[in-house]
Amino acid sequence: MRDRLRRHRRELLGFATAGLLAYAVDLALFTCLRGPGGLGPLTAKALSFVAGCTVAYAANAHGTYRDRRVRGARPYVVFFAVNLAGAAVQLLCLAVSHYGLGYTSQRADTVSGAVVGMALATVLRFWGTRTLVFRDAGRVESWTG
Repeated sequence: MRDRLRRHRRELLGFATAGLLAYAVDLALFTCLRGPGGLGPLTAKALSFVAGCTVAYAANAHGTYRDRRVRGARPYVVFFAVNLAGAAVQLLCLAVSHYGLGYTSQRADTVSGAVVGMALATVLRFWGTRTLVFRDAGRVESWTG
Protein backbone atom coordinates (compact mmCIF):
# COMPACT_ATOMS: atom_id res chain seq x y z
CA MET A 1 0.00 0.00 0.00
CA ARG A 2 2.77 2.41 0.94
CA ASP A 3 4.66 1.77 -2.33
CA ARG A 4 1.50 2.34 -4.32
CA LEU A 5 0.88 5.68 -2.60
CA ARG A 6 4.48 6.72 -3.24
CA ARG A 7 4.13 5.78 -6.93
CA HIS A 8 0.89 7.75 -7.28
CA ARG A 9 2.35 10.76 -5.48
CA ARG A 10 5.28 10.77 -7.90
CA GLU A 11 2.88 10.53 -10.84
CA LEU A 12 0.70 13.38 -9.58
CA LEU A 13 3.71 15.59 -8.85
CA GLY A 14 5.26 14.84 -12.24
CA PHE A 15 1.99 15.47 -14.07
CA ALA A 16 1.49 18.70 -12.11
CA THR A 17 5.03 19.88 -12.87
CA ALA A 18 4.64 19.13 -16.58
CA GLY A 19 1.25 20.82 -16.50
CA LEU A 20 2.56 23.92 -14.74
CA LEU A 21 5.33 24.29 -17.30
CA ALA A 22 2.85 23.86 -20.15
CA TYR A 23 0.42 26.24 -18.44
CA ALA A 24 3.14 28.90 -18.16
CA VAL A 25 3.91 28.57 -21.88
CA ASP A 26 0.19 28.63 -22.74
CA LEU A 27 -0.58 31.65 -20.56
CA ALA A 28 2.45 33.69 -21.61
CA LEU A 29 1.90 33.07 -25.28
CA PHE A 30 -1.86 33.69 -25.03
CA THR A 31 -1.27 36.99 -23.22
CA CYS A 32 1.30 38.12 -25.79
CA LEU A 33 -0.81 37.11 -28.78
CA ARG A 34 -4.01 38.58 -27.34
CA GLY A 35 -2.44 41.84 -26.14
CA PRO A 36 0.54 43.14 -28.14
CA GLY A 37 -0.01 40.60 -30.93
CA GLY A 38 -3.52 41.92 -31.48
CA LEU A 39 -5.04 38.53 -32.27
CA GLY A 40 -8.61 37.61 -31.41
CA PRO A 41 -9.22 35.58 -28.27
CA LEU A 42 -9.96 32.25 -29.97
CA THR A 43 -7.04 32.43 -32.41
CA ALA A 44 -4.65 33.41 -29.62
CA LYS A 45 -5.93 30.57 -27.44
CA ALA A 46 -5.66 28.00 -30.23
CA LEU A 47 -2.03 28.92 -30.94
CA SER A 48 -1.04 29.02 -27.28
CA PHE A 49 -2.72 25.63 -26.81
CA VAL A 50 -0.59 23.96 -29.48
CA ALA A 51 2.59 25.26 -27.87
CA GLY A 52 1.50 24.26 -24.36
CA CYS A 53 0.38 20.82 -25.51
CA THR A 54 3.73 20.11 -27.14
CA VAL A 55 5.58 21.13 -23.97
CA ALA A 56 3.27 18.95 -21.84
CA TYR A 57 3.78 15.89 -24.04
CA ALA A 58 7.55 16.22 -23.96
CA ALA A 59 7.62 16.74 -20.19
CA ASN A 60 5.32 13.79 -19.52
CA ALA A 61 7.02 11.46 -22.00
CA HIS A 62 10.53 12.24 -20.76
CA GLY A 63 9.68 12.84 -17.12
CA THR A 64 6.49 11.64 -15.46
CA TYR A 65 5.91 8.53 -17.59
CA ARG A 66 9.46 7.78 -18.71
CA ASP A 67 9.19 4.28 -17.24
CA ARG A 68 6.18 3.55 -19.49
CA ARG A 69 7.94 4.34 -22.73
CA VAL A 70 5.70 3.67 -25.66
CA ARG A 71 6.86 3.68 -29.26
CA GLY A 72 5.55 5.14 -32.47
CA ALA A 73 3.23 7.99 -33.27
CA ARG A 74 0.20 6.60 -31.40
CA PRO A 75 0.95 8.14 -27.97
CA TYR A 76 1.56 11.59 -29.45
CA VAL A 77 -1.63 11.41 -31.53
CA VAL A 78 -3.72 10.18 -28.59
CA PHE A 79 -2.15 12.80 -26.31
CA PHE A 80 -3.13 15.50 -28.77
CA ALA A 81 -6.66 14.08 -28.98
CA VAL A 82 -7.00 14.11 -25.19
CA ASN A 83 -5.67 17.65 -25.11
CA LEU A 84 -8.01 18.70 -27.91
CA ALA A 85 -10.88 17.56 -25.71
CA GLY A 86 -9.39 19.64 -22.90
CA ALA A 87 -8.95 22.57 -25.27
CA ALA A 88 -12.61 22.31 -26.25
CA VAL A 89 -13.47 22.77 -22.57
CA GLN A 90 -11.16 25.80 -22.40
CA LEU A 91 -12.48 27.32 -25.63
CA LEU A 92 -16.06 26.79 -24.50
CA CYS A 93 -15.34 28.66 -21.26
CA LEU A 94 -13.70 31.49 -23.24
CA ALA A 95 -16.50 31.67 -25.83
CA VAL A 96 -19.27 31.70 -23.22
CA SER A 97 -17.52 34.44 -21.25
CA HIS A 98 -16.46 36.59 -24.22
CA TYR A 99 -19.41 36.21 -26.57
CA GLY A 100 -22.23 34.93 -24.36
CA LEU A 101 -21.71 37.01 -21.24
CA GLY A 102 -20.03 40.00 -22.92
CA TYR A 103 -16.85 40.01 -20.81
CA THR A 104 -14.48 41.16 -23.56
CA SER A 105 -11.45 42.59 -21.74
CA GLN A 106 -8.06 40.90 -21.96
CA ARG A 107 -8.27 40.12 -18.23
CA ALA A 108 -11.69 38.47 -18.58
CA ASP A 109 -10.46 36.43 -21.57
CA THR A 110 -7.42 35.31 -19.60
CA VAL A 111 -9.45 34.30 -16.55
CA SER A 112 -12.09 32.41 -18.53
CA GLY A 113 -9.73 30.68 -20.98
CA ALA A 114 -6.55 30.21 -19.02
CA VAL A 115 -7.79 29.86 -15.44
CA VAL A 116 -11.33 28.47 -15.28
CA GLY A 117 -11.08 26.54 -18.55
CA MET A 118 -7.63 25.20 -17.70
CA ALA A 119 -8.75 23.94 -14.29
CA LEU A 120 -11.66 22.00 -15.77
CA ALA A 121 -9.57 20.68 -18.64
CA THR A 122 -6.78 19.50 -16.30
CA VAL A 123 -9.02 16.87 -14.73
CA LEU A 124 -9.86 15.50 -18.17
CA ARG A 125 -6.23 15.63 -19.29
CA PHE A 126 -4.91 13.77 -16.25
CA TRP A 127 -7.39 10.95 -16.72
CA GLY A 128 -6.74 10.72 -20.46
CA THR A 129 -2.97 10.96 -20.20
CA ARG A 130 -2.62 8.19 -17.63
CA THR A 131 -5.40 6.00 -18.99
CA LEU A 132 -5.08 6.32 -22.77
CA VAL A 133 -1.60 7.62 -23.57
CA PHE A 134 0.91 6.30 -21.03
CA ARG A 135 -1.07 3.35 -19.73
CA ASP A 136 0.84 0.74 -17.81
CA ALA A 137 0.27 -2.57 -19.57
CA GLY A 138 0.79 -4.48 -16.32
CA ARG A 139 -1.65 -2.42 -14.28
CA VAL A 140 -4.87 -4.27 -13.52
CA GLU A 141 -6.27 -2.11 -10.73
CA SER A 142 -7.67 1.40 -10.89
CA TRP A 143 -5.69 4.40 -9.68
CA THR A 144 -8.01 4.88 -6.72
CA GLY A 145 -7.75 1.37 -5.49
